[in-house]
Amino acid sequence: MDFFTCLQTISTIVVCIYVSKLLNWVWFTPRNLEKRLRQQGFTGNSYRVWFGDTEDMRQMGKEATSKPINFTHDFTHRIMPIFHFALNKYGENCFVWFGPRPAIVVMNPENVREVLSKMNVFPKLPGRPFARLMTKGLVTLETDRWAKHRRLLNPAFHLHKLQHMVPSFYLSCNEMLSKWDEIVGNEGSCVVDGWPHLQTMTGDAISRTAFGSNYLEGRRIFELQRELSQHVVAANRSVNIPGYRFLPTKMNKRAKEIAKAVNSSLLGIISRRMRAMEAGEASKEDLLGLLLESNSKEIKQHGTKHGMSMDEVIEECKLFYFAGHETTATLLVWSMVLLSKHAEWQTRARDEVMQVFNNAEFDHQQVNCLKIVDMILHEVLRLYPPAFMVMRRTIKEVRLGNVSVPEGVQLMLPLILLHHDVKFWGEDANEFNPERFREGVSNAGQGAGQLAYFPFGCGPRICIGQNFAMLEAKIALTMILKRYSFELSSSYSHAPHYMVGLQPQLGAHLVLNKL
Repeated sequence: MDFFTCLQTISTIVVCIYVSKLLNWVWFTPRNLEKRLRQQGFTGNSYRVWFGDTEDMRQMGKEATSKPINFTHDFTHRIMPIFHFALNKYGENCFVWFGPRPAIVVMNPENVREVLSKMNVFPKLPGRPFARLMTKGLVTLETDRWAKHRRLLNPAFHLHKLQHMVPSFYLSCNEMLSKWDEIVGNEGSCVVDGWPHLQTMTGDAISRTAFGSNYLEGRRIFELQRELSQHVVAANRSVNIPGYRFLPTKMNKRAKEIAKAVNSSLLGIISRRMRAMEAGEASKEDLLGLLLESNSKEIKQHGTKHGMSMDEVIEECKLFYFAGHETTATLLVWSMVLLSKHAEWQTRARDEVMQVFNNAEFDHQQVNCLKIVDMILHEVLRLYPPAFMVMRRTIKEVRLGNVSVPEGVQLMLPLILLHHDVKFWGEDANEFNPERFREGVSNAGQGAGQLAYFPFGCGPRICIGQNFAMLEAKIALTMILKRYSFELSSSYSHAPHYMVGLQPQLGAHLVLNKL
């Protein structure tokens, strides 16, 4: 056999191997998974090569978000139309296709908690390559790396550390209210779209609490991260074509430019802070200072491999922005919308705020006395959870309830459907009723809070920043209630929409009345 014949034979073998893998990925494996799911009573659309249900998802999503809806808290058909369609057509034991991978809906809250509790059995889906430009921090990590990062980040989010961040929350909110005062002027009343103002406020708050005196530089990072998130969401709504991110498209080039600029800015901030600490300057009580202090102690005690590298610290700082502002901004905007619709609860909350604070400055202990405000925020989180859907996957065949889930199947955990389920919350499940949280979260809805309430997830991966978000939201809402009453403007259009979180697609136009 001459050289060229040998080369041709090898090339043919290599091509056959790759063709075989491709056929297995786009045809044989999906068909086998579909057969096994149907044998266990699951139903759904038949598999369509490569794309699955993604084209249906795109079309339904486009149609659902093309116009606002009547004011209602039953809006799942707008934010997750493919699942709404599948559940209505096939029932709870249904599946949908994300390309060549089927995903089953998990509606039993005990099964949901099992999935979220067993992170090694049900890991997260690997992030799309494009999404990794935003962050490769804690929320994306698994197993030992996740455990290390969680351990090093925990000290920054202890409740006693959060007390030091109250002045930053206060200052950021006060700046927003001062802008509102300028807009309202002497008229005493004005229509304002509160959504962009609340986004800016929470972005400033995370910049201050993360980087202290470097918050202006942090604000620029926040703006870049927000732009990048829009590109990432757009990419995630399309079919994942291997290698597409390397093409020199306008979106790809801009996303990489943003990622490079963010990394460069963060590297500068972190390097300066580390040099200051090495020179003997006391560490600061902001998130970066607390993280660097925790990391330094770990490295000194156990060696470099037990700490974070510079790149890992940068990724966690990027995550501060990704998760740190969105949850609070969406919680606040929906709180204002719902309190605008329910004036009696706005009045009750304001009366409580005036009684607790009067003219006193804010502190952590006083915030904890706001029981009505706390009830309102939890009810808003129930109706408008920041993460309405959680996805997991199987890496081996596993038993879940009375079903044997094959390897390669994805699990959809529609938390918002459980939050709105009449079986757990009663016939008024789709109504705003903070009274259900009067006896605390665990007793809400006759104990439903223990089963079907997941605003920050549950299990080992429960949101590390939940206390941070709730404290900031309480302070901001308190300050707003003291200075303004508000109601829905006639120009308000109800359009819950999923971007990074559950946002008002058409803004939140409110009539602000200066008190």
